[in-house]
Amino acid sequence: MKAAYFTELGGPDVIHFGDLPLPGPETGTVFVRVAASAVNHVDTFVRSGAYATELHFPQVVGRDLVGTAELIGPGVAGRFSPGDLVWSNSMGFGGRPGAAAAFVAVPADRLYHLPRGADPVQAAAVLHSGATAYLALHRQAQLQPGETAFIGGAGGGVGSAAVVMAVQAGAGVVTSSSKSDVGRCLDLGASVALDYRSALFAQELRAAVARVSGGRGVDVHLETSGRHDLELAVDVLAPGGRIIAMSGIAAANPVPLGKLYTRDGSIRGFAISNATVADLAAAAVAVNRLVVGGFRARSVMTRKLHEAAAAHRAMEAGTVRGKIVLRP
Repeated sequence: MKAAYFTELGGPDVIHFGDLPLPGPETGTVFVRVAASAVNHVDTFVRSGAYATELHFPQVVGRDLVGTAELIGPGVAGRFSPGDLVWSNSMGFGGRPGAAAAFVAVPADRLYHLPRGADPVQAAAVLHSGATAYLALHRQAQLQPGETAFIGGAGGGVGSAAVVMAVQAGAGVVTSSSKSDVGRCLDLGASVALDYRSALFAQELRAAVARVSGGRGVDVHLETSGRHDLELAVDVLAPGGRIIAMSGIAAANPVPLGKLYTRDGSIRGFAISNATVADLAAAAVAVNRLVVGGFRARSVMTRKLHEAAAAHRAMEAGTVRGKIVLRP
């Protein structure tokens, strides 16, 4: 089969495109014909070695896929059938084969049914973002109805999914984004949407949080852009507020510890790569709700599988606005 893979850690140029042996299906797996595979920033971290994980060379790149179940391995009977539309978002690390291939043997406990009628490319573009947003808000932050959430980078994939999910959870939502995405954030349900480049951003954020929270402050602070200002984040934090650190793999930001602990605040790290099978299954339910509800990535660019290296270069150059999805 054709696949995009690498045999050593390094930059995008270590990605090759060529023939690899067909996988499985082994016990507990489903042999899936891939229709679409998304490209994520974390894929570049795995390929470069910035995120250390178990890899088996030649290692196929990518974690997210949408496709069709072709063969059902031993031990999976009754859960999937040939012809089922399926998806997975936890391949390509932890010793598992990657998603950017014509076929992938996916562990059945990491495979989910795709809602009927969903477009494979559009669905692939929201799998990682939706699951990340759900777990950050609900497993890690334990967002409650009536609380106030701040979501930074709300025009991006994870941020926009988080806005929708926080509103659905009954929270008041304040967002920051580029000026061009302010309207999108309001359309998604944010109570207040701010331009993070505004010269008065800190003042505007304090006023917005006071208004939306009734003076209490931010209960859940989710900055998805990698641009962190912990002084400001703690300054607007409610008593018992939770800051979720989930982006900016090279970030080294000072923490105003005195202000943080005296209001019972906390900073909690979160990486979806550490999610358990049970976590991912719970997130899959929420992701499918997003898909059924018509949630889409801001924009989706499709490339052929042999262009995987170029897709990684674009991701690392910061020139991608939206999502890249690879097609066989």
